[in-house]
Amino acid sequence: MTTEAANTAELLGRAREALERYLEVRVDDDGALTFSHAGVPAVIQSTQLAEGLTVLSLTCVVAWDLPDTPGLAASAAERAGEGLFGTLGVTHTERGLDLTLRYAFPAQGLDIAALGTLLMLVVSTASQLRAELLPAGG
Repeated sequence: MTTEAANTAELLGRAREALERYLEVRVDDDGALTFSHAGVPAVIQSTQLAEGLTVLSLTCVVAWDLPDTPGLAASAAERAGEGLFGTLGVTHTERGLDLTLRYAFPAQGLDIAALGTLLMLVVSTASQLRAELLPAGG
């Protein structure tokens, strides 16, 4: 019987191997994977929800401190409904709007190529959204 720590570490190792085909990946002290794609910082963590159900959770920070205008919030909400991979979060802060794209999925059993493709679909969506919402050079 394997432990929860072993299951999550194994899955993070597979995610790292899959992503390193495309990006430079760092392993944080807590085992989380961090990387950046087209200006979008991201983190992957692994959690065992139940025996046999270990999930990867990918969070991409699309943008932060954006002007908190009704038009931008509406555009982000509209865009969120179009996505297949991930949930767009809009957080109102004292400095403006922060946007994140989150996607969690059971990843056990996926081969490295399929896992890399799935992760890059989410990351690419976040990068595309960033490009659409931010002015050039923003």
